[in-house]
Amino acid sequence: MASEPVFNNALPELVVVSGTASGLGTNIARLLAESGVRTIGVDLAPAPEILSSDLYSHVQGDVTDEATWEGIVATVNSEDPGTVGLVTSAAMLNVGTVLEFDKAAMEKTMSVNFIGTALAFRALLPLLIARGGGPIVAVASIDATFAEQQLAIYAASKGAVRQLTRTVAMDHARQGVRANVLSPGPMLAGLFERHMKSAIDPDRFLSTRANRQPSGRILDPAEVARAALFLLSDASTALNGAEIVADGGLTTSFDFRTGSEGASV
Repeated sequence: MASEPVFNNALPELVVVSGTASGLGTNIARLLAESGVRTIGVDLAPAPEILSSDLYSHVQGDVTDEATWEGIVATVNSEDPGTVGLVTSAAMLNVGTVLEFDKAAMEKTMSVNFIGTALAFRALLPLLIARGGGPIVAVASIDATFAEQQLAIYAASKGAVRQLTRTVAMDHARQGVRANVLSPGPMLAGLFERHMKSAIDPDRFLSTRANRQPSGRILDPAEVARAALFLLSDASTALNGAEIVADGGLTTSFDFRTGSEGASV
């Protein structure tokens, strides 16, 4: 007689996802709803049509506003799910060296990318703890570890997200909370596209960046979204304070040779 499968990838009953109006956030919310998970998205912009579902509801609000998170907590409490998860993918990116950022621009990037994440943690952690724990996935970036020209302020904000998450993982591990970092590389989504459009020759920028990837292509955000669902699932219970680098192998080596350099590969 066949035995029951032992591999478990159960997801929380309800997941709150920030930054769902575009890019990675949209893809994570879509995959969650398609997986039967009640999903609450939050973004300054309206929800895209692709997220229309009985399992998805959208809060149009500012992740840097405490009132936004108070409203989300009230909604979660009213539904009283057995398990809750959180994904923080809201972010902004402006291109330029530190000389091109005034104080207000620096504060805005840090407010959305770091403070918005910290406020989400502060709001949702009590709900997870009350339920014996749950998963948190904070979207950082490979730029949290590796420098990238013209992205100094963005990289600094993502470094802060990375360390916030790792420390929260340690602070609340005994309460059943698992907080992990998802660090994407370039994706064909809003932030990378914004960087690309700032280039003198966007088509050349895209071609050059794709050629640096071991696979020869820029990742689709849906691929990275599947990594987020893994971190939300019971399949990843061995991971806490960990970082999954979802960059298609870009940062695995200091250099990927294609043959165009004159090397024998």
